[in-house]
Amino acid sequence: MRAAMRRRSQYITGIDGLRTLAVLGVIIYHLLPNVLQGGYLGVPLFLLVSGYFVTYQVTKHFDRDGSFDIRGFYKRRFKRLYPVMIAMLVLTTAYITLFARPLLHHIKATVITNLLWVYNWWEIKNGQSYFDQFGGASPFTHLWTLGVEAQFYLLWPIILVWMLHLLKRRTVKWLVLLLAILSAVEMAILYDPQNINRVYYGTDTRAFSLLLGAWLGLTWPLDKLPRNLIRSDVEKLNGIGIAAIVLTVIGFFTLNGQNPATYRGGMFFYSIVGMVLVAMILHPGASLNGWLTNRFFSWVGKRSYGIYVYQYPVMIFYERWVHVGLHPLINAVIELLIIAIISELSYQLLERPLAHYDWTNVRQDLWNLRSVTWQGGIKLAFSILTLGIALFGFSQPDHQPAKNVVQAQIERNHQLAAQNNKQIAEGKKASTAQPTKLEKEYNLTSDQVKKLQNVKITAVGDSVMADAASSIQKLMPQAYVDAQVGRQGADTPAVIDQLKAQGHLNKIVVLNLGTNGAMTKETINQILSGIGADHQVFWITAHVPTRPWQQTVNRQIKTAAKQHKNVHVIDWYQESNNHADWFAADNVHMDEQGNVHYTRMIAKAILNSK
Repeated sequence: MRAAMRRRSQYITGIDGLRTLAVLGVIIYHLLPNVLQGGYLGVPLFLLVSGYFVTYQVTKHFDRDGSFDIRGFYKRRFKRLYPVMIAMLVLTTAYITLFARPLLHHIKATVITNLLWVYNWWEIKNGQSYFDQFGGASPFTHLWTLGVEAQFYLLWPIILVWMLHLLKRRTVKWLVLLLAILSAVEMAILYDPQNINRVYYGTDTRAFSLLLGAWLGLTWPLDKLPRNLIRSDVEKLNGIGIAAIVLTVIGFFTLNGQNPATYRGGMFFYSIVGMVLVAMILHPGASLNGWLTNRFFSWVGKRSYGIYVYQYPVMIFYERWVHVGLHPLINAVIELLIIAIISELSYQLLERPLAHYDWTNVRQDLWNLRSVTWQGGIKLAFSILTLGIALFGFSQPDHQPAKNVVQAQIERNHQLAAQNNKQIAEGKKASTAQPTKLEKEYNLTSDQVKKLQNVKITAVGDSVMADAASSIQKLMPQAYVDAQVGRQGADTPAVIDQLKAQGHLNKIVVLNLGTNGAMTKETINQILSGIGADHQVFWITAHVPTRPWQQTVNRQIKTAAKQHKNVHVIDWYQESNNHADWFAADNVHMDEQGNVHYTRMIAKAILNSK
């Protein structure tokens, strides 16, 4: 009883406020990445809290008893982590089995690696980029963090107890801080813009957040912090806390996850800021804990684990059915409500009942199911049915899903464009179609077609450009097309530099960027600066109604055109908005008819500019 009272007295309600800030940052980033481009920084906050409390718990028991019950710690931690994660895996797999069968690819590996807490390492080798939220996004991507945390829970108590036995406390503190710095240095060294996964998902490269929390646990133990402080000291602590909150929020809005600076010190800096924030919340003499304590923060904080786990499947599946780009804010609110409802149900039906469940009674409880109530019968029937569907999906042969019509078309057109690019690079004259046929197909005059046959352009873009590449080169055979599925705006400056070095950057440049996400002002400026003011840039607006950044991207393109005299807008969004018949099933990539209209629009814009 006393132990329970002691635990309750040491519960820091302000940490729920911090968890709320962290989980809302992550969710808003996923829902509206253009609004909160640094919202992923909520993850380091979670890791900091974990690092602190695990370390504090271990050292407190070690100082008192000279040892630490590692087995008991494992039981408590994994009893907390496993039920919600298993429920999410079962529910998500069942849904995929019924409504999204292509996502069953790799389902065995996904489930098994999550159950073994090594999913982050599987993602490094097999997963897509955390920042590629368009092409076939996985509902399991976000679970990489659970792997990192679980590995920390498994290894850190053993390592820490070993160090406490062998080394002086001061030495342990400095060693932990050194390890945190080395982790950040490793992230900077291993960072590769072409493969962010290694540093983003790696336990070793993300350990600095956990280790900074651990260092704080060694230097700022909760039970040794003075409660009664003079007013000036309170004001100092509050000022530091406010500054840390402000800096954290600034990071949420500004630190782009694809900016090299993020991995070369940026994320480490914000982890230090987060560590300071945690320290100010924990201090009983400061006011920050009270400021971050209210019913809403308490509600979200207690459910933050469930909210984090369920958020991605809700978003992925919702956005498969709804065109969120037309009303991104309204749809974001709807998705938040769905996540909140599911998380509440999970908290009431799963997390709370199992939090103190005595698993030695499981056999007796299963036997008692014979006399279950009708409400319990419904729950049991639903659980068995869902598990059965999930197991059926799990047992299916793991075949690479067949390419859909869009994928096959993009691949075919991309190959044809590559062949044409090779001819251009070798100085050979590209093959051309019959002018009369082109006049009829593209609804152009013979004079227009003749001019377009000799126009030299460089087209740079993503999968939409790759889709239209063959059509562009059919009408403009001198066009050099560099398009890549999944290309982000942040990838483009390097592409421009490469084209320039190879002599393939023509005076007319056509851009189709933004399908896969909004761009920063810095990225846009880098792209235009790389191209140069002596080139004419034709930037195509995005038609991507299934994603929340559609409107943001199009505003960015139009703003760039206002600020740069050499930038011209090709408003594909406006032209195609009421022509669903121009698009494939995904309503983003064009069919044959759409490619013709898309290409004609580019051609007309170039001709009209001369």
